[in-house]
Formats: sequence, C-alpha cells, structure tokens
Amino acid sequence: MTSAGATKKVVVLDYGFGNVRSAERALARVGADVEITRDFDTAMNADGLLVPGVGAFAACMQGLRSVRGDWIVGRRLSGGRPVMGICVGMQILFAHGIEHGVETEGLDEWPGTVEPLKADVVPHMGWNTVEAPEDSELFRGLTADERYYFVHSYAVQDWSLEVANPVMRAPKVTWATHGSPFVAAVENGALWATQFHPEKSGDAGAQLLKNWIGTL
Repeated sequence: MTSAGATKKVVVLDYGFGNVRSAERALARVGADVEITRDFDTAMNADGLLVPGVGAFAACMQGLRSVRGDWIVGRRLSGGRPVMGICVGMQILFAHGIEHGVETEGLDEWPGTVEPLKADVVPHMGWNTVEAPEDSELFRGLTADERYYFVHSYAVQDWSLEVANPVMRAPKVTWATHGSPFVAAVENGALWATQFHPEKSGDAGAQLLKNWIGTL
C-alpha cells in the first residue's frame, strides 16, 4: 500500500474509447503519477484506476472486454481497490445501455439502464451545475454554483440502489438536470464515477480529481 503523503500511482485504462491524454494531463496536474496502459497487471496494481469513455455504449463495452477491462474493474472492486469512471466510462458501470433501440449489457456494478435523455436539445453539450449530497467526498470544497462540462445524449435517469451491500457503504448520488433529472455522479465505496468530464471542467474539475486522489 502506498504510504500517506506519497505520490499515488493512477492508471488511465486505454481501451480505445476515451480522452486518455486529457485525463493524463488533468491527473498529473493534481499530483498523481499517471500511466496510460491496457496492461492487465499494471492496471490491477495501481493505487487508482480511471476508466474514461466516449462514443457508443456498445462499442465501449466491446473495447473494454477486448483488453479484459471488465475483469480488471471487477477484480479491483472485489478487493476494495479504487476505480473511477468518466462519461461513457460511468455509463458502462450500469446494468444495461439502450441506444437506437438496441440493448447492451454493461458491467452491472450498479442496477439501472442508460437511456436517451428526455430533453428538447440533445446532445447535452456544455456547462451545467449539479446537486451533490452534503456529505459528498467527491465534491468536497466545491460550491453548489460550480459548473461542470457535459457532452452526452444518454444517461441513467432512475436510481434504484438505495442500501449498502455488505462490502460497500451506502451510495451517494449526485444529480443534474437537462430536460429532466439524470445521474451526474456516484460515490459508492471504492467505485466513483461522473457523467461530466472533470478533465475538461477547469479548476472545479481539478479539485474533484484531487479529492479522488486524496482517497487512494
């Protein structure tokens, strides 16, 4: 285990569907020792694993499985080792995704279905505020009027997991609204995720990543 105060090793999982260079720069900015890789052992042994994601749910799942990313995420979480998903990297953590009428299985770390946003203007592209729980660790030090950068057409709009399982604390769910409310972030034991892009969200996003690094 990395000693307190030491630089934390973070792997950005490179499975072909994420802004890996932007994530790398943002994590390095807040003091992490960052490596972009798809190597199984390196990803397993890092202090933190960041799973980015852009594009279609089904394609991201195919890419993730091609590098055994589903095994990496599952085995890290079974050992209580931190994982953070961003954008589609968050969406694939849910049970299912539906795009153009086609349903694809996700990693099923959380129940729920990623569905088209119910909004007049799609995609939801640009800056938006969020409603975070008062005891959020992810948003510690950030005010309610901070804005974060979103680019997506799909989201989870119903949260059904309300109680903790035996190895995880009760989840903390953050919401945002574009047309109707959707899940903007989740903190659930070792598994955290954001629908927005912290690496593109300026100083607020940097603080958020720093908060995550501080828990590793």
